[in-house]
Amino acid sequence: MDLVKDFAPHLPLLRRYARALTGSQESGDAYIRASLAALVEDPEQIERDGDARTALYRFFHVIWGSTGAQLETDAKAASSPADTRLQALAPIQRQAFLLTALEGFTVQQAAFILGVSEAEHADLVAAAHRDIEQDLKTKVLIIEDEPIIAADLESLVEDLGHEVIGNATTRSEAVDMAKAQLPGLILCDIQLADGSSGIDAAHDILAVMDVPIIFITAFPERLLTGERPEPTFLIPKPFQENTVKAAIGQALFFNPAEAPNVDA
Repeated sequence: MDLVKDFAPHLPLLRRYARALTGSQESGDAYIRASLAALVEDPEQIERDGDARTALYRFFHVIWGSTGAQLETDAKAASSPADTRLQALAPIQRQAFLLTALEGFTVQQAAFILGVSEAEHADLVAAAHRDIEQDLKTKVLIIEDEPIIAADLESLVEDLGHEVIGNATTRSEAVDMAKAQLPGLILCDIQLADGSSGIDAAHDILAVMDVPIIFITAFPERLLTGERPEPTFLIPKPFQENTVKAAIGQALFFNPAEAPNVDA
């Protein structure tokens, strides 16, 4: 097995998964570095049956289980609301949910990655659904210039019990709505109606309030280069309903909105 040839194409998505799992780019990348270092030191540790991506995620979870607690302690000096929630929630439940909903693995593959039976995986996903949906109801701002996509997102968000406070189609409209409505979560497209950028809108909004933002784009790999700070939450188009649900749950779990400074 050629490590570079077999595993390099899958690293951007594994980094996305690690960030979604831990709630930050710093912590997620710390797990990735630990996994790669262990793999380089002893390539024979990795499972050689099945496809390369499944084997890589399986190995990542072995490292997660053996070093995760120490890495988490080293990466964060101060406790945060996300840390408290994470300690109160069984991590394997969220892993099971994310592997199928966010990463697109089959139930059989996800169960292999986690080292559990398919029946156990189903129980873990059900528990994760309950944990995600019972908490953290909030107001959601949608930034999307395609009416059909915006309507689909609005329906999905409302099905989860959240309140949609509006849909912006341009950068300026998005910033004005955010300042006026104070959302607890934002779903943001990248290319907007007037040619403006959803990324610029997000930067403007984050300058005056701390709110989790989930980016939605047809080209997520363009934002996963490792060359600059990257969004923790990216959803590729066309999106799957469970993918959006998983991202919303993760975003609200790890990144609750804080009081805005709308006068800034």
